[in-house]
Amino acid sequence: MNRVLASLVNTAVAALFTGLFANATWAENAAGAAKADVAKGQAIAAQVCAGCHAPDGNSVISANPKLAGQFPEYLHKQLSNFKPQAGKKAERENPLMAGIAANLSDEDMRNLAAYYAAQKLKPAGANNKELAAEGQKIWRGGIAATGVAACAGCHGPNGRGMPAQYPRLSGQHAEYIEAQLKSFKAGLRANDPNRMMRGVAERMTEREMKAVAEYAAGLR
Repeated sequence: MNRVLASLVNTAVAALFTGLFANATWAENAAGAAKADVAKGQAIAAQVCAGCHAPDGNSVISANPKLAGQFPEYLHKQLSNFKPQAGKKAERENPLMAGIAANLSDEDMRNLAAYYAAQKLKPAGANNKELAAEGQKIWRGGIAATGVAACAGCHGPNGRGMPAQYPRLSGQHAEYIEAQLKSFKAGLRANDPNRMMRGVAERMTEREMKAVAEYAAGLR
């Protein structure tokens, strides 16, 4: 088995185990979402989050992600990851978000996640047709030569993701997606189960990351 094939097999195995883990926690996440209070989440969003993410989660600042329409389980996980747990440092390090998460209870996070998930996404768009065309090839077929798996395998052909497992990326700001890929590659972001995203990003060039981000922004 050559190195490229082995890499693709390892990616598939990692996806399998991540899926099993996500399914094991699905009941817990679903129970939490069922108890969430959207109205309370809206109140917190208006007071704490609107400046960066807009009142309805449709951030107009490309450095800040759009949260509208994202899966509540994913949003809750990210908020939790910004906060140190049981004496351990935060899984996802970000000074600004750490300060915000520090003042939120788990119930607050679930309420916020439920509120943003219930909002309608106002999608961003692709601005560079050439880059988007390159990104489409990677999104759909990966890069066999360097062992990069197709993005569609986890995030879906239309970028809509998979609840409780992989986030929705369609219509997200291209600049934000690119920044996250770079962070995964540099190891600055490391809250991906089984190093899945780090393993992918480490094999990508800056041009390839930019292309994928541009294509995802235009997906519907």
